Amino acid sequence: MNILAIESSCDETSAAVLSNGHLLSNIIATQLIHEQYGGVVPELASRAHQQHIMPVVERALLDANIAKTDLSAVAFTRGPGLLGSLLVGASFAKALALGLNIPLIDVNHMQAHVLAHFIEAPRPPFPFLCLTVSGGHTQLVRIDGPLSMTVIGQTQDDAVGEAFDKSAKLLGLPYPGGPLIDRYAKAGNPLAFRFPLGEMPGLDYSFSGIKTAILYFLRDNTKTNPDFIQQNLPDICASIQHTLIQMLLTKLKRAVRETGIRHIAIAGGVSANSGLRSALTQLGDEQGWTVYIPRFEYCTDNAAMIAMAAQFKYEAGIFADQTISPLPRLHV
Repeated sequence: MNILAIESSCDETSAAVLSNGHLLSNIIATQLIHEQYGGVVPELASRAHQQHIMPVVERALLDANIAKTDLSAVAFTRGPGLLGSLLVGASFAKALALGLNIPLIDVNHMQAHVLAHFIEAPRPPFPFLCLTVSGGHTQLVRIDGPLSMTVIGQTQDDAVGEAFDKSAKLLGLPYPGGPLIDRYAKAGNPLAFRFPLGEMPGLDYSFSGIKTAILYFLRDNTKTNPDFIQQNLPDICASIQHTLIQMLLTKLKRAVRETGIRHIAIAGGVSANSGLRSALTQLGDEQGWTVYIPRFEYCTDNAAMIAMAAQFKYEAGIFADQTISPLPRLHV
């Protein structure tokens, strides 16, 4: 079973080949053009996908030493994501599958993030809980099987990744700012400044309040000291990161108490944050959880996770037809 997978939900053009559950290649083309605009520009993203998709797919097949005629199926990200970006990947995948007369498999991007844990060992047993955190989503998901996932908590406004990036922008850091906050935080005191922990009922999250609190904090302190940010950047970053991580883990602890599930995973772009990875590992040791953290290359958007999700659908005989369309707001 040789599956070619394509990921194009946002600003990463990626293709991967999975053969009988073994990853043979995973190629990612990053779009640097968005840095000068301080965020992803949808129109520019879709144009860059058109430029990158052919060479990325060719490289993935070449590295895997797999010919197009050896493929068993073509998979693609159906959503969620940017419509223009999704259309490029979906159109290419549909055309290739039609031309080769092989099955087409549509994949939910967020489910694929969770299933990235099955690319390599150790793999979590079912059921397990997954904290899925990215620039567009923050979810607590119960996974009872590869095709059985239930969202038990999620953000009611902004995602935690967006909170990281917006905070970085307020600090004058270039895009993408989330990784820069993580970098500066390593040299700072996480308890130097206190920010309010937003509270929502049940297992849901809210990150709009913390962003407002950070905005007012920086405004008030720079009024009295114009150099406040430059003089305290590591401590500010460490304090912001500490607060956001505590917000995430507080609800995760509650989810464990309510479900009784003690196998815990993280997924999504923000799961690459070293502070979160360290805090979750420490919390797992304290609580007696078994914690699963994917390698960095499987945290951010990549086609390997799309291929892994596609394999489970292939084995279950779940395929798409040529009438399928992308869904930018697709839910888990």
